[in-house]
Amino acid sequence: MINKIKFTLSGLAFAIGSSAAYADEVAINLGFAAPVESAYGVLAAKFEELAEEYSGGTIDVKVRCCTQLATEDEAFKAMQLGTVDMYIMTHNNISPHFAPMEAFVLPYIFQSTDHAYAVLDGEVGAGIAAQIKQKTSLELLTFGYVEYRDFYNTERPINSIDDIKGIRVRVPQNNVMIKTHEAFGSVPLPIAWSETLAALQTGAVSAGDSGASFVKSQKFYEIADNLAVLEHFAFFTPMLASSRIMGKLDEAQKDAVRRAALDAGQHQREEMARQLEEAREFLAADGGMTITFPDKEGFIAAGIEVQDTFIEEGANEATKTLILDIRAAAE
Repeated sequence: MINKIKFTLSGLAFAIGSSAAYADEVAINLGFAAPVESAYGVLAAKFEELAEEYSGGTIDVKVRCCTQLATEDEAFKAMQLGTVDMYIMTHNNISPHFAPMEAFVLPYIFQSTDHAYAVLDGEVGAGIAAQIKQKTSLELLTFGYVEYRDFYNTERPINSIDDIKGIRVRVPQNNVMIKTHEAFGSVPLPIAWSETLAALQTGAVSAGDSGASFVKSQKFYEIADNLAVLEHFAFFTPMLASSRIMGKLDEAQKDAVRRAALDAGQHQREEMARQLEEAREFLAADGGMTITFPDKEGFIAAGIEVQDTFIEEGANEATKTLILDIRAAAE
């Protein structure tokens, strides 16, 4: 009898193992617009490694950089249609499809990196993911790394808000960013990203704002001598999945994908924080830039005014609620 029970249990274990081993294999195409060496590439590569490991090899992730699958403007709709499986995109390109994301474009919406991750990893972030799934059918798998824009210019070092006044700065065609620089006292000029370098070279503008890694990769340090660590705008790179690709996965594979995304997002945060320090060190040493850490009091006060005006004049109720929830998470 004992031998029979042992045989039955061993058979059951074999059956479970065989079921996992012979789960349907699924190929997932994961796209993004940036180069493979970018923060997007760091997240994608780690996700590919972990999803394949956690699924026991039943998931095959194919990373497609550089708009091979779609541009960021096209990708969200393509995932809704099911023609793109997964995509990593800048958060502000989600806002045309999910308006509350506009809250994260506001200046100094995060008081610190700890505040940012408390928001995204906590109840607020979980609520955002749930709403996106309900309203758009897409699953937000990870928010990824939070990075900030710093301010570079050709005119002078920036140590306080008084130093920025009158400086002509390139901005995207984004109303919040325009209003922010007006509140700072700088002169915002909307110019396409592709024309930024030429605008700096000709003197059409004398400043811009980007993450330090972009200042390095685009070689803006060859033109601009000054970099101020303002960290006034935050940006991050969520990874989203279509309901079509998630529907192809069994429960174990879904768990593997979700866990791999969260772990890859944590890896990306650690790796990009390291690269940020390296970029700033390069810009100061090899790039010859004067790097300053301005008194942010005046900048933050101006940023809060922009937030308040946005709440009063531009935000819908869902976005207002999100802004207030983000503020509350800092308390």
